[in-house]
Amino acid sequence: MSLYSTLRLVRTDLKVLLTQPAQSLHSSAQRLAADKTLLVKLRKSTGYSFINCKTALDKFSNDVKEAESWLHEQAQKEGWSKASKLQGRKTREGLIGLLLGEQTAVLVEVNCETDFVARNVKFQQLVKEAALATLAHHQNKQGSPASYTKSILGAEQLSQLRSVSDGCPLSDQVALAIGRLGENMALKRAALVAVSPDCHIGSYVHGALPADDPSLAGASFGKYAALVVCHGGAGPLAEIGRRLGQHVVGEAPSSLGSLDDQPRGDSETRLLAQSFLPDPSRTVGQYIQEKGVRVLDFVRFECGESVEPEQQN
Repeated sequence: MSLYSTLRLVRTDLKVLLTQPAQSLHSSAQRLAADKTLLVKLRKSTGYSFINCKTALDKFSNDVKEAESWLHEQAQKEGWSKASKLQGRKTREGLIGLLLGEQTAVLVEVNCETDFVARNVKFQQLVKEAALATLAHHQNKQGSPASYTKSILGAEQLSQLRSVSDGCPLSDQVALAIGRLGENMALKRAALVAVSPDCHIGSYVHGALPADDPSLAGASFGKYAALVVCHGGAGPLAEIGRRLGQHVVGEAPSSLGSLDDQPRGDSETRLLAQSFLPDPSRTVGQYIQEKGVRVLDFVRFECGESVEPEQQN
């Protein structure tokens, strides 16, 4: 073969070698971009780590639906495993969740290990899920109240309620959250109040966190919360109820008492005889008399407080 022919073959081979990697690189870049888009989408919709989401997409050839289902299954298994391992760890942090309707209101307490996790959207979704399950349980069980009803659920009862999102027990939702966030969590208690149309439920949440995520709409979260059942009255009942709820959170009364009770100073624990927190110059009883309101009952939750056994049932 002549030198000219040899050089010509070399140039041809070199051209092929230079062209093929460029084409491969271009297609690989497109594929990587598409894979990254799916990865971000799956990460955003599920909240699982990028590594787990990539594993799921690889396993199911980028089928997002199958990948998401598999991730939930794995997290459920991992969550129950972690829940068993973390069972002894203290859950002193957490949140009180409030759902307020026209004639019903729910308070629920869910605990975790750190305030960092309490501020996580996935944990707040768990709190809201527990509140919705409590509300659904009441609606399935109760008729219209004569004036009002109050139900208190302890940890065991609460864990057995069914989630409104998938029909599974709330205990499964807790395991799923533990698998996602890697921290021990516990359902502690819930309270539901339902009233007749001539009554009003006042509410107040202290230290409320902003519910930025659309999935949290309708719920409020904080470290302290109160519900106050009021009857009658005129004027802005929502504001009256809020001020009464603020007083209950701040002064922590242990009983309702009566309008005939004489105040006992700073040691007073009967609600109606306590000095009214927003205006200490008068008692709560005097305030509601001026407003034409009668207080029938109240509920106060403080996150992490000790709960007597009789308050759990």
